[in-house]
Parts: sequence; C-alpha cells; structure tokens
Amino acid sequence: MLTALNLELCPRIGNEGLGAIGRLYTRLQSISIKECPLIGDRGIASLISSPLSVLNRIKLQNLNITDFSLAMIGHYGRTVSNLFLGGLKNTTEEGFWVMGNTKGLKRVSSLTVVSCRGIADFSLEAIARGCISLKQICLRKCCSISDNGVVALTRNATSLEILQLDELRGITLAGIAGMISSCGKKMRSLSLVNCNGVKDFAGGASILPISRPSLRSLSVRNCTGFGNAGLTMVGSLCPSLKHLDLTGLCGITDAGLLPLLEKCEGGLIKVNLSGCFNVTNKAIATLVRQNGGTLELLNLDGCRKVTDESLVAISDNCFVLNDLDLSKCAITDSGITALSESIQPNLQVLSLSGCSEVTDESASSLGLLARNLLGMNLQHCLSISNSTVEFLAEISWRCDIIS
Repeated sequence: MLTALNLELCPRIGNEGLGAIGRLYTRLQSISIKECPLIGDRGIASLISSPLSVLNRIKLQNLNITDFSLAMIGHYGRTVSNLFLGGLKNTTEEGFWVMGNTKGLKRVSSLTVVSCRGIADFSLEAIARGCISLKQICLRKCCSISDNGVVALTRNATSLEILQLDELRGITLAGIAGMISSCGKKMRSLSLVNCNGVKDFAGGASILPISRPSLRSLSVRNCTGFGNAGLTMVGSLCPSLKHLDLTGLCGITDAGLLPLLEKCEGGLIKVNLSGCFNVTNKAIATLVRQNGGTLELLNLDGCRKVTDESLVAISDNCFVLNDLDLSKCAITDSGITALSESIQPNLQVLSLSGCSEVTDESASSLGLLARNLLGMNLQHCLSISNSTVEFLAEISWRCDIIS
C-alpha cells in the first residue's frame, strides 16, 4: 500500500500519470513533486479533487502551475495538514487569496511558502483567516510581503505558535513591533533571518505599543540593520523570553542588550550571541548573574571583547550550563583555570576554537574539564601543542576532542 510518493526531476511524468496515481493509490497520504515540467494544473486538480483523497502532506516545487491549482488546493484540501509551496513563478496574489478565502484548508497546521512572488499582504491575510488551524508558518524569499502583511497574519492567525521569516526585505522594525504586539496568546516563537530591510531608528521603541505577548523564543539572525533600538524594543515587548538568538548582529552593544536583560522575568535558558563582537564583559556578567540558575546554553563565538572577567562570572553563577562556546573570545589561561575550579556538573560541550591566548599552561585545567565533557573544540588554538591535545585524549576517553 503506497502512502508516500516523491517525484523529482521526472521529465516524462505528466498530467495523465499524476491523475492515474490519484485514482489508483487512494491511501496516498504524502506527495512531493519537484521540477516535473509536464505536470500542470490539470494533473494537480485530478490528484487533489478525488473524493477518496486522504492527502495530508503536499509539497510542490518549481512546477508550471497557475492560480487554478492554488484554488483547487484551497477548495479540495480538506485533509491537508502540511503544505509546502516553492518556486511557483506562474502564480499571482489572486491565486493565493483564493486558496485562503475558499476556506477548505481548515486542517492545515504547517505552511511553508518559498520564492513565490504571488504571495503578498492581501493574500497573506486571507490565508490567516482561512487556515484556522495554522500553527506554524515559514515565509522565505517572498519579496511582495511588507509589514502590513505579517502584522495582519499574526493578528488573524489565532492558533499560530511559530513564525519564521527568511529574506523578507519588506519587513522593518515597525513590522517586528507590530507582529509581537498583535500576536495571539499561543504564539511562542518568532524567527527572522537575513531580513535586511530592518533598520534601527532613534526613539523607535518609545512610540510603539507595549503589551505582554507570550513569546518564549526570539531569533533575529544576520539582520544587519537590527541594532540597539530594536533590541530595546524587543526587551520591552517580550518579558517572558526563554530562548534568545542574536547571531550576526554586529550592531548591538551593551546599551541594547542590558535593557532587554532587565525586562526578562522568567530566566533565559538558551542565549546565542555569536558574532556580536561589540558586546562586552558588562553585559555578559549581567546575563549570567540574572540567569545563572536557568542558563543551559551560552554561545559567545566571536565576541572578541569578552575576556577572563566574563569567564569568572560564568564560573561563579552558572550551575546548569551544558553547552558553552567561547570561540574567538579574548580569554586566557587564567579564565580556563577559573572555569576548571568551579562546579560545573552539567557541562558537556566546551568550544575554545580560535582562542589564541589559551596555551599549554592550561593543560591540567583542560584535563579537569575534559573528564566530564562529551566534546571539546580546540581548533585554531595556536598556542596549544599536539602533545597537550594527546594528553587530553588519553585522560578523557569519553570526550571527543577536535583540534
């Protein structure tokens, strides 16, 4: 009994073949179709419209289909729970609007749309209203979406829990504030990656509405214009954060991070500041003092202003930490000694990659740490010799040492 089918780069399979698949395999639950040039609207319609269809996962990529197929999916997709649409260049905003407005996708809980110019603000709102069970949505490289669309999405998709936005250049800081302020009580996670339309503006946080959303996880990665004003705004709007990922935000400093930390109420569990090279010991000390009892992951990769002072604060305050990344930080043997002398029963992974000031003098301290670790990264530690690495490998058989 065939329940899942993947058709990729099948130049000889067309509409008739897809129709036959729909008629013969009535228990088909999942189908993925990618770059099949002979498959068009007629084939998608025959597959979707079968009264016996039990399809719950549909993935369509780089196909020559139009708005008609979107309308058919919207009307007949009554059993669909997971929908992926990518690279559909012949679809328009009207097609996406009809797909949402026909209200046949009431069971869709996960929607991903990639590189579809047709999806825009108006159609996004229709999808939010029509897909009443939507819990997770990912929008990537959809150039027609602006602040108005994403705010309408979070306001109307009342079951939404996870929102991922990748390379949406029409999103600004005001849009981020609007999304956070208008999201429903079930919203838990917001992720923005490479949204380079986001630019800080002076006094921006003070003119935005303050609310208490339920966001637990916020990821703003490689959004080059996101700086201290954005971070301060996020702090005022998201007091319940548990997971914070600010990877690649080279514009943020202590001036933006400290107000956010002051507003966090429940205790951060995972914090990633990789590439935030203007953050200093002051912010890190505040972070670990306030969250040391809950912090399990701390990534400071590339924070070149972080020194032994931060490592001493981590050693004194973090008791449940299991993953610590200090790659390319300005730490020395003294910091490693402080860490080795502290009580870190849960620490499993330690990365010191690129820490050129850590030397063979730390061999005994690294040995103490390695005995309880599962992994240690010593790549590009130019002052640590091969003999020290061999010594560590000998005394800590269960620790995977990368050098």
